[in-house]
Amino acid sequence: MSTSSPTPAGVSVVGETVADLAFRAADAFGDHPFARYQTAPDQWELRSYRQLADDATAFGLGLLGLGLEPGDRVSVLGATRPLWTIAHLGIVATGAVHVSVYPTNAPEECAWVVGDSGSRGIVCEDAAQVAKIAEVRDQLPDLEWIVVLEGVAPGATSLDELRALGADRDPQELRDRAAAVRPEDPYVFMYTSGTTGKPKGCVLSHGNYRFIIGASGELTPMNDDGAVLYLFLPLAHAFALLFQLCALDGGATIVYWGGDPARIVPELTQTNPTVLPSVPRIFEKIYTLAVGTKPPEEQEQMLGAARLGVRVRELRERGEPVPAELQGPFDQAEEALYKNVRALFGGRLQRAVTGAAPIAKEILEFFYGCGVPVMEGYGMTETATGASVNTPADHRFGSVGRPLPGVEARIADDGELLIKGGNVFQGYHGMADASFGAITDGWLHTGDLGSIDEDGYVFIVGRKKDIIITAGGKNLTPANLENDLKRSPWISQAVMHGDRRPYPVVLVTLDAETIVPWAAANGLPDDLAELAVHPQVVAMIQAEVDAANAKLAPVEQVKKVLILDRDLTQETGELTPTLKVKRAVVSERFKDQLDALYGA
Repeated sequence: MSTSSPTPAGVSVVGETVADLAFRAADAFGDHPFARYQTAPDQWELRSYRQLADDATAFGLGLLGLGLEPGDRVSVLGATRPLWTIAHLGIVATGAVHVSVYPTNAPEECAWVVGDSGSRGIVCEDAAQVAKIAEVRDQLPDLEWIVVLEGVAPGATSLDELRALGADRDPQELRDRAAAVRPEDPYVFMYTSGTTGKPKGCVLSHGNYRFIIGASGELTPMNDDGAVLYLFLPLAHAFALLFQLCALDGGATIVYWGGDPARIVPELTQTNPTVLPSVPRIFEKIYTLAVGTKPPEEQEQMLGAARLGVRVRELRERGEPVPAELQGPFDQAEEALYKNVRALFGGRLQRAVTGAAPIAKEILEFFYGCGVPVMEGYGMTETATGASVNTPADHRFGSVGRPLPGVEARIADDGELLIKGGNVFQGYHGMADASFGAITDGWLHTGDLGSIDEDGYVFIVGRKKDIIITAGGKNLTPANLENDLKRSPWISQAVMHGDRRPYPVVLVTLDAETIVPWAAANGLPDDLAELAVHPQVVAMIQAEVDAANAKLAPVEQVKKVLILDRDLTQETGELTPTLKVKRAVVSERFKDQLDALYGA
């Protein structure tokens, strides 16, 4: 079966390319704030669209002073903050190509991206990021210069020095450069997060992103009066980049987080966003905060109230009357539960979008029932971020929604999801072909197994490469069990293993934010390694595994569980910057423990 949606009408300030976005946004939105950001903890400042265009112009003119030519590549190594946005818009206005580097990357990982892309220059956030590049500079023969955005660093041009290089240039020169960019020209090289093997550079054109901004803009409330986007995801990732572009296109204010993951919920309550893109882990954490630590009886009451909320809100979305026997309990639940859950998100949230990894259906239903529409979507770097999404008016929990306007989807004979549309990328840099992401007759082979129902909703079963085939020939999808386990307040990560093994097992890590306070209250050690082998904790985790197993067929059930003595992290190389598990790395790193589970 295949499904598609009509082509978007396109009512945005973005022209034929993204190159002149800063100028068009300034003309349209003027002194309206484009950014809200912290200059000190809990001290927020505003910057206008007009100032954004001025800053991007000064940056772009400075790059022209460095001799940057159209088509040159410029890497950017920095965190999500206004200066990243300014540098990005300044780079693309020159006709150059932006190359994203994750700020958490180690020096060797930076060297791969900067070197593989052939970047002529790199923009680094601060001296610490400059030091990474200095460490591998001898591996980068094409790299001519480094710009540092904050402060000074040896061997780098400071932001003030860069601006001075362009101070005598006519701003019209930059506008002419931007106007000369064509839709088919490369806009960004976005490197895949590398869950397997070396990251590959996806070449995405201005036309790709012009298409996806138009398609997404119709479904995301970014041009509403008072629209506020809270942005904490790394802008080096396609998910955050698209939401930033949609915000700039619609005149929304972007709230840039302060950089501390523990402060995300407090910052949401301070800044009252209307739009929140996030990976599932954040919603899982907030769900645990709201529900997971409550006594079982109270949890069931809350979940029952949320189910009632789903019924009432879906009736309202369809324009149908709400029966009195539902309205009364709904009003009671509004006071007792719903408004408190909405307050965790700042109280004004119109749309949250989750992507990049699977999320449990029950979590989506809970938040929707409480008036926080967390809508699951699907896409990949190769589709310029997006391909399908649920909306409050048209959703099916458990699916990743319907294709975006102008996007087609169908299922291949082997169950693989194929995508076609103006969002499909131009190929991998320096690679004529690749087994993953190959395009045949315009159809992108996504590498995901899926299905499409009679109403056009897309369901993802799992990654082709993640499917576990046991020694007995049974095909197992790990996502269902893993998502169930991650709903537990005590579990941070769960990774099923069992490829070519007699049965599946699971590795589990403890959630320090919940297990440590619980342990202190019960007189247990506060060390994760000690807790991982404590009989009381082992029994508690086994009970969670037993409950998850009960939902599966016997052949799918995990037979043994191992609690690791620490969590998986980006720093140790087991998680991507969007918190996806690198299965191959985990399997190799914990090979001895896995072998022991099988008695090897």
